[in-house]
Amino acid sequence: MLDKIIQWSINNKLIVFLFIAGWIAFGVYSLSSLPIGAVPDVTNNQVQVITTSRNLATEDVEKYLTYPVELEMANLPGVQEIRSVSKFGLSVVTIVFDDDLGTYLPRQLIAERIKIAQESIPEGFGQPFMGPITTGLGEIYQYVVDVKPGYEDQYTTTDLRTIQDWIVRRQLSGIPGVVEVNTWGGFLKQYEVSINPERLKGMQIDLSEVFKALEQNNSIAGGGYIEKTNESFFIRGEGLVESLEDIGNIVIESRDGTPVYIRDIATVGFGHANRFGAITGNGEGEKVLGQVMMLKGADSKGTIERVKERLEEIQPSLPEGIEINGFLDRSELVGRTTSTISKNLIEGCLIVVFVVVLLLGNIRSGLVVASIIPLSLLFALSMMNIFGVDANLMSLGAIDFGIIIDGAVIIVEFIAFKFTQIHQNFAGLSKSEIQKQKDQVAFNGASKMMHSAIFGQIIIIIVFIPILSLSGVEGKMFRPMAEVFSFALIGAMILGLTYVPVVSSLFLKSTPPGPKNISTLLIRQINKVYEPTIKWALDNTKIVLSTAAAMLIAAVLLFSSMGSEFVPTLDEGDFVIQPVLKTGTSLTNTVETMTQIEKILMKFPEVNQVVTRIGAAEIPTDPMSMEETDVIVTLHPPSEWTTVETKDELADKFKEALEVIPGLDYEFTQPIEMRFNELITGVRADLAIKVFGDDLDQLLKTGNEIEAAIQGVEGAADIIVEKVDGLPQMKIEYNRSKIAKYGLNISELNDIVTMGFAGATAGKVFEGERQFDLVLRFEKISGRIFQTLNKLQSYCLEGKCSLRGIGNDFLYQGTCQDFQR
Repeated sequence: MLDKIIQWSINNKLIVFLFIAGWIAFGVYSLSSLPIGAVPDVTNNQVQVITTSRNLATEDVEKYLTYPVELEMANLPGVQEIRSVSKFGLSVVTIVFDDDLGTYLPRQLIAERIKIAQESIPEGFGQPFMGPITTGLGEIYQYVVDVKPGYEDQYTTTDLRTIQDWIVRRQLSGIPGVVEVNTWGGFLKQYEVSINPERLKGMQIDLSEVFKALEQNNSIAGGGYIEKTNESFFIRGEGLVESLEDIGNIVIESRDGTPVYIRDIATVGFGHANRFGAITGNGEGEKVLGQVMMLKGADSKGTIERVKERLEEIQPSLPEGIEINGFLDRSELVGRTTSTISKNLIEGCLIVVFVVVLLLGNIRSGLVVASIIPLSLLFALSMMNIFGVDANLMSLGAIDFGIIIDGAVIIVEFIAFKFTQIHQNFAGLSKSEIQKQKDQVAFNGASKMMHSAIFGQIIIIIVFIPILSLSGVEGKMFRPMAEVFSFALIGAMILGLTYVPVVSSLFLKSTPPGPKNISTLLIRQINKVYEPTIKWALDNTKIVLSTAAAMLIAAVLLFSSMGSEFVPTLDEGDFVIQPVLKTGTSLTNTVETMTQIEKILMKFPEVNQVVTRIGAAEIPTDPMSMEETDVIVTLHPPSEWTTVETKDELADKFKEALEVIPGLDYEFTQPIEMRFNELITGVRADLAIKVFGDDLDQLLKTGNEIEAAIQGVEGAADIIVEKVDGLPQMKIEYNRSKIAKYGLNISELNDIVTMGFAGATAGKVFEGERQFDLVLRFEKISGRIFQTLNKLQSYCLEGKCSLRGIGNDFLYQGTCQDFQR
């Protein structure tokens, strides 16, 4: 079979060259269309179900939001594990599926179950929805909506948030490869009706009456159409409020012909929604961040390029003094990785070519062998394009050109040797006769050598079968390497059967090398050392075998004492610093602390920008509490560093400088590394110890004991116990006997608590195509809750009565977050 392929190739040289031309063309096309990334995406096949409720405490989130979702998802087919995070106002349930189910079938199954879970969640507590279709490599571009110098007094963080939501975010939507544009930080603008409890009590008006008035005086209606004089007139009733004045002029009730307006008992103005996250940057205070998330499986390099092009188009449409500052660009890492791969491939190719030419002693023979390298690589790229393997550091960085050209080397060397043996037979023959003899020699040489070489190449491919059979995270990390190497080796096998015999018969010289040929001289010198060495080894077999056995035992002992890791850490070029603040730290205090940290870090000449993400984003795929932060430190190129030489030294310098802020611990990691750890295992650390049980106090005690036990372990740094308690809460407990006396219901009182403090949305206010919530809440609160509630009125059996005495409020330390496995 092999002989027939070689013979056919030699007899049909033109077809072979046309085949190689097509080979090259498709390889170049594949190179231009391959998805290019930095590292393999090892994120497991997971879907996040997110439920937000701005009002509920952690215990209630766990009970009413997280548990119903977990319960419904447990029986889905193909589920490997379910884990969840319950925080104040936020529930995130992560469902991990088998990889063979694909991306969209699990989402379809979850969509069906979400409807059932929704029925178990009390009305108004929140609606579960699925997170975007993205992965740990999905955060490809992050930018800050910034104010240019000189315009700082013209824009507030509320203005910046509005610009991000209604100008930048909308125009970034629809880009191929972009699945979501997330917003983080700033204040979400609202039209706010701030109730004054004193006025409300003095005028004997119930809070629910105010809400009802707002709700019923901000609406539209359609009246169909009428026909008049051969025309149709469409009827619409327009009753939407358009300004703060319109809201203030809404009538609550009329007393003896005198209307009572909203403005009489409340202050109407612009406010903002309760927020659970913020962004600070470069020590300049609060900013607004946009996070572009890539669709799972999309080309990161191409998607980032399209995002940048769109941002350039958006810039002229922004208000004067506003600019978009991209601070975390995944394409920079992709570019560095691509540069490393290209450099290694080119250097490896040149070294192999140099060695081959040097040892073969013939430039033509060396070039024939060297041509196998780019052709095999183009074949591998073509197969990567066909089978959907991404180009990254793992898939392309492990190609060994020495193994790939091994078969071609022995074929070309043998054919060249045979040509020199029959060189004298060519005298007096015509070119066609000489070529005929060369073709026969090339066939015999290729046939003889390829039978040996191909089995060696097949054995190498068989060695990769265990790697090709890996699954899960290991398979996603290492299988592309084995696939691409096998592709390149298969390409070399095909070339050895077709291309190599043809070009050898056409281009190899038949004249023997002279005695002063560099290859001849080099081999002669090597033999002077090799021949006595091999003779001595054959005469002293016991010594040789004993030495080899001793070396083997030493190597095994050395290997058993060496450390190991899954893969070497990829230097992403940036830092993520995670300060550990006290549980329950206010958002305002966290912002101040992070701004102080940024000012310290910005003093280092190696630092380019520092942006801190605090708490949760609008779509909380990365659930953090208000005291949890990610300080993203982008660095200048290492060639521009002046105070240190390595990142480890820079991290130590950072820690020393940050010691001026008391009471804080710091964890150092990198953006992609942190995201991968969190999505795959549910924690951000490289190594985590999980303790399971139903008593949080006991779990915390055990966790602290484990922390103390491993403090002295070599290599263990930044040891942190996850916080599961200590969140300050203000709890209201109702006096049911008093409530029964007044004929009230708990739900009515809870509505007042929610409406008064968290705020209740009574409708929308439109500004052109922009829309903002119309919200009713109390004025800024200070003091104890019931000092405010006592000033309110509620309907009871005796008419209107005070809420005084129906309950008590007190402070206590509650649960910070719950984990369920």
